[in-house]
Amino acid sequence: MSSAADRSTKILTALRQAFPTAELALSDESHLHRGHAGAREGKGHFRLSITTPEFAGLAPLARHRRVFAALEALMASDIHALSIDARAPVVPDA
Repeated sequence: MSSAADRSTKILTALRQAFPTAELALSDESHLHRGHAGAREGKGHFRLSITTPEFAGLAPLARHRRVFAALEALMASDIHALSIDARAPVVPDA
Protein backbone atom coordinates (compact mmCIF):
# COMPACT_ATOMS: atom_id res chain seq x y z
CA MET A 1 0.00 0.00 0.00
CA SER A 2 1.36 3.43 -0.95
CA SER A 3 1.55 6.30 1.49
CA ALA A 4 -0.26 9.54 0.68
CA ALA A 5 3.03 11.24 -0.25
CA ASP A 6 3.99 8.32 -2.52
CA ARG A 7 0.62 8.47 -4.28
CA SER A 8 0.93 12.20 -4.87
CA THR A 9 4.47 11.80 -6.21
CA LYS A 10 3.38 9.02 -8.58
CA ILE A 11 0.47 11.11 -9.88
CA LEU A 12 2.59 14.22 -10.46
CA THR A 13 5.32 12.17 -12.15
CA ALA A 14 2.83 10.56 -14.55
CA LEU A 15 1.24 13.91 -15.35
CA ARG A 16 4.61 15.60 -15.95
CA GLN A 17 5.55 12.81 -18.35
CA ALA A 18 2.28 13.15 -20.26
CA PHE A 19 2.09 16.96 -20.14
CA PRO A 20 5.65 18.32 -19.80
CA THR A 21 4.68 22.00 -20.06
CA ALA A 22 1.67 21.83 -17.76
CA GLU A 23 1.14 23.91 -14.65
CA LEU A 24 0.02 21.43 -12.00
CA ALA A 25 -1.53 21.71 -8.55
CA LEU A 26 -2.51 18.51 -6.75
CA SER A 27 -4.22 18.30 -3.38
CA ASP A 28 -4.69 15.08 -1.45
CA GLU A 29 -8.14 15.28 0.11
CA SER A 30 -8.17 11.74 1.43
CA HIS A 31 -8.42 12.96 5.02
CA LEU A 32 -11.88 14.33 4.17
CA HIS A 33 -13.07 10.86 3.21
CA ARG A 34 -11.94 8.69 6.12
CA GLY A 35 -14.13 5.63 6.41
CA HIS A 36 -15.12 5.84 2.75
CA ALA A 37 -14.56 2.75 0.59
CA GLY A 38 -11.58 4.22 -1.26
CA ALA A 39 -9.83 5.09 1.99
CA ARG A 40 -10.29 1.55 3.28
CA GLU A 41 -8.76 0.22 0.04
CA GLY A 42 -5.63 2.35 0.50
CA LYS A 43 -6.48 4.63 -2.40
CA GLY A 44 -6.71 8.40 -2.28
CA HIS A 45 -9.08 11.21 -3.10
CA PHE A 46 -7.39 14.00 -5.06
CA ARG A 47 -8.15 17.41 -6.54
CA LEU A 48 -6.15 18.37 -9.63
CA SER A 49 -5.75 21.67 -11.41
CA ILE A 50 -3.91 21.36 -14.72
CA THR A 51 -3.28 24.04 -17.33
CA THR A 52 -1.49 23.13 -20.53
CA PRO A 53 -1.43 24.36 -24.12
CA GLU A 54 -2.18 20.77 -25.15
CA PHE A 55 -5.78 21.35 -24.06
CA ALA A 56 -6.33 24.26 -26.46
CA GLY A 57 -9.36 23.60 -28.62
CA LEU A 58 -10.44 20.53 -26.63
CA ALA A 59 -13.82 20.22 -24.95
CA PRO A 60 -13.77 19.65 -21.18
CA LEU A 61 -14.62 15.95 -21.58
CA ALA A 62 -11.72 15.46 -23.99
CA ARG A 63 -9.38 17.16 -21.51
CA HIS A 64 -10.54 14.87 -18.72
CA ARG A 65 -10.07 11.83 -20.94
CA ARG A 66 -6.48 12.87 -21.64
CA VAL A 67 -5.81 13.21 -17.90
CA PHE A 68 -7.39 9.84 -17.12
CA ALA A 69 -5.38 8.22 -19.92
CA ALA A 70 -2.18 9.59 -18.39
CA LEU A 71 -3.17 8.20 -14.98
CA GLU A 72 -4.71 4.93 -16.15
CA ALA A 73 -2.32 2.64 -14.28
CA LEU A 74 -2.67 4.64 -11.06
CA MET A 75 -6.47 4.61 -11.19
CA ALA A 76 -6.39 0.90 -10.36
CA SER A 77 -3.82 1.12 -7.57
CA ASP A 78 -3.60 4.57 -6.01
CA ILE A 79 -6.55 6.80 -6.98
CA HIS A 80 -10.09 6.27 -5.79
CA ALA A 81 -11.47 9.68 -6.77
CA LEU A 82 -10.08 12.55 -8.81
CA SER A 83 -11.65 15.98 -9.23
CA ILE A 84 -10.19 17.69 -12.29
CA ASP A 85 -10.02 21.34 -13.34
CA ALA A 86 -8.37 21.11 -16.79
CA ARG A 87 -7.73 24.29 -18.75
CA ALA A 88 -5.79 25.69 -21.65
CA PRO A 89 -3.82 28.87 -20.98
CA VAL A 90 -5.63 32.08 -21.77
CA VAL A 91 -4.02 33.76 -24.75
CA PRO A 92 -4.28 37.57 -24.60
CA ASP A 93 -5.67 39.35 -27.64
CA ALA A 94 -2.96 40.71 -29.90
